[in-house]
Amino acid sequence: MLFRHAVAAAVLAATSAAALAQTDVPTPSVPAPAATPDRGTATPLIDSREQRQQDRIRAGRESGDLTRKEGRRLRAEQKGIDHMQNRAEADGTVTDRERKRIRHAQRHAAKDIHRQKNDGATKDATKDAAAGGTGK
Repeated sequence: MLFRHAVAAAVLAATSAAALAQTDVPTPSVPAPAATPDRGTATPLIDSREQRQQDRIRAGRESGDLTRKEGRRLRAEQKGIDHMQNRAEADGTVTDRERKRIRHAQRHAAKDIHRQKNDGATKDATKDAAAGGTGK
């Protein structure tokens, strides 16, 4: 913040001095602050992580580590993250803050997938419980 004020004051002083002097002597120019590069809407790391998480959910359903209800909930969480990403991309630029929020949501989803796949509830156990069995 102070740096911006100092740069602005230097630019103002240089332009004021040049206008008052009215001479042909060039005044030293202050370089403009470097602009942050525009990253656009490219999100390859987010996209690849999203695909891996979807694959893990699909594999968990196929192996029986995830129940139908768990799979539905995890897919809904992925859909919410995808919606968050689409909103971030809508204006043409995904800011660093938006990327950070999406990555945070993906980390949370990854933990949820792990937790659900390893909680002991299986496709077979749910069928047995519905049929009145013990699930063993």
